[in-house]
Formats: sequence, C-alpha cells, structure tokens
Amino acid sequence: MLNESIFFSIRLTFQVALIATIFVTIFGIIIGYVLATKKFYGKIFVDIIVTLPLILPPTVIGYYLLLIFGKYGVIGSVIFKFTGWNIMFTWWSCVLASFIVSLPLMVKTVEAAIKSIDKSMIDTSYTLGYSEIETLLKIVLPLAKNGIMAGIVLAFARSMGEFGATLMLAGNIPGKTNTMALSIYSLVTNGEWSRAHCLVLILTLTSALFVLVTYKLNQKRLASKTS
Repeated sequence: MLNESIFFSIRLTFQVALIATIFVTIFGIIIGYVLATKKFYGKIFVDIIVTLPLILPPTVIGYYLLLIFGKYGVIGSVIFKFTGWNIMFTWWSCVLASFIVSLPLMVKTVEAAIKSIDKSMIDTSYTLGYSEIETLLKIVLPLAKNGIMAGIVLAFARSMGEFGATLMLAGNIPGKTNTMALSIYSLVTNGEWSRAHCLVLILTLTSALFVLVTYKLNQKRLASKTS
C-alpha cells in the first residue's frame, strides 16, 4: 500500500518541517520580543506584514514568494546571478514556504507570552545591573518558555500541513518536492484512495498530537501565571 514515493513524502515532510521550525524559532523569538517590548516608528507596519500570511490565501503567499525569490525575482535574480542557484522547484523552496506561513504563529505566541510576564521583574533585572540581553536570556525567555514551546509546536504542525504556497514555489515533483500534503492531492486526483487515506490518517494523528501538546503547554503557562 505504501510505496517508496509515499515514504519519501513522509520523510521530506518531517525534514522540511524541522528545518523550517528551527528558522521560525530563531526569527519568531526575535520578532516577537521586539513587538512585545519595543516602541518604534512603523511597528504597526511590521505587525501587519508578519500577520498577513495568517490571512492571505496560501496561493497568494506563494505568488509573492515567486516575485521575491523566483529566478527573476527581486532577491532570487541576485542569488542566481552570483551563484547560479535557483531555489525554485527544490526542497529548500518547501522550507521557505513553510517558514513564511508558520512564522506568524510563532511570533504571535511569543509576543503574547512575553507580554504576560510581570514587567516589574524585568525592571528589577535592569535595576540590578543586568543588560537587556542578560535579562532576555535569564528572565524573559525562562518565564515565557511554555508559550515559546507552544509556538514551536504550532509552527511545526503548520509546516507539516503547508500546501498552497509550497505548490506555487516548489511544484509537486515526485521524489523531489512532493510533501505529504502535495502527495495527498496527487493521490486523490489519480483516484488512489487507499494511499491517500494512509497519508491523511498520519497527518491527522500527528496534528492532533501537536494540538494536545499545545493545550498542555498553555495549561502549564496559565497555571504558572496564577500561582
């Protein structure tokens, strides 16, 4: 029932989700921290840009990524000119698409977690002579860890299920860019329902597990906040 192509899709999906989540974690914490603690001109513009992937259709996100990172795109053309490498139709484009669509979940979760921290604890840290970086590492991140972990789990789950932007940017190339979501689409189109059922079940169970983990983490965060 499950052939080599299906196993490749499963492996690629987890590979893409893992790498995308690493980048999402790094940039999500930085952006979430800045939005939660800083006041600067254009902050609302940054917030809108970060939030848009949650609202826009994935195909529109894919279209914008094509304009920016495609072979003739704003950034893609520069990369191709100097390296001869094009991210289009590679598994790295799957990573890029997953990163963009899952980043808002991480940013918003981190922002909310940091805003929930008692500000007096941060002010006390500054009063004791700790720098902003030291306060971030020793006070803010430890206190926001449950929210951060929830964001990581949600970002990973979102990366696993990404379809529209990935299809626009990476295509659906068997043995190269066919993630589980894309493989399900192909299997259903070709009438291979039994294999589609298997992949759908795997994605559903995995997503349900992530939702459960997120729920537990949020419960711990609320419990620690009230204690």
